[in-house]
Amino acid sequence: MTDTNTGPTGPAELSDLRPPSLNADEPTTLLSFLGYLRAAVIAKLDGVGDEDARRPGVASGTSLLWLVRHLAVVEDNWFTWAYRGEGEGEPSEADELPLDGATVAAEVAAYRAAIERSDAVAAAAPDLDRPGARSLRPDDTEGPSLRWVLVHMIEETGRHAGHADIIREQLDGAVGR
Repeated sequence: MTDTNTGPTGPAELSDLRPPSLNADEPTTLLSFLGYLRAAVIAKLDGVGDEDARRPGVASGTSLLWLVRHLAVVEDNWFTWAYRGEGEGEPSEADELPLDGATVAAEVAAYRAAIERSDAVAAAAPDLDRPGARSLRPDDTEGPSLRWVLVHMIEETGRHAGHADIIREQLDGAVGR
């Protein structure tokens, strides 16, 4: 499920500013846009030192490293824990752990690993409509469909890619994808 601009986890070239192809089937389109946004978030850490990446860019305490860690946790929570039903107990809250000593290399590697797991879940799904194993929402009796998970992750990743844009611009003036 790839198009000419993307691999399974994002654009083949981070310098490629084009969004995914306009003409593809639904799973390919959803995964391509998600991959495009994932790569945009990762690109925001390119050339940023560990200390700067941990530095909060806004009053809420959000930093580039927190965004990447949070997105890795959310990927695992929705694709692996909720949709596939793997893991015991409650979903992860690792994004609430302190970032003391966290590095760009380690957090990006963890995010890439979460992306690989998520893409494997999506590739193994029989279709976009099958309900997942469980929900992250306590009031839901059925897990969300893969379509819902993909659209939610596009929204979540896109929102946080925008946050990363602003924080990076505040750090060193870098703008663009």
